[in-house]
Amino acid sequence: MTYGIVLTYTLTPRWLALTRDERNRMRATHIEPVFARYADRVTARFFDAEAFSGRFSDFAVLQTEDLRTYYFLVEALRDTPLISDGYLVLGEVILGVQDGFHAYEHHLTPTPATPEARP
Repeated sequence: MTYGIVLTYTLTPRWLALTRDERNRMRATHIEPVFARYADRVTARFFDAEAFSGRFSDFAVLQTEDLRTYYFLVEALRDTPLISDGYLVLGEVILGVQDGFHAYEHHLTPTPATPEARP
């Protein structure tokens, strides 16, 4: 099964106080390597939302077939200064199954009995 995850987050005033060069260095040093480590198993797209939402400033749309790998990616992010030093606060996580109803319907379909092998 393929899982879709919307991970909302807010970049704090502490992040915004950094110069753009400092932000880019932080991203290149701490964030991009984490996503690169898991890129073969978790795809990610990033969206700015602060102009459209007051609940969070940004969100990421992740896709994976392995929730364990997704979990490890989030734990690795939590170990970075971006989160541990308070530059980013994680928000709501929305998890869904791509075309899950198809898998369920397939599960409901009885499989034909296999004829037993005869000696």
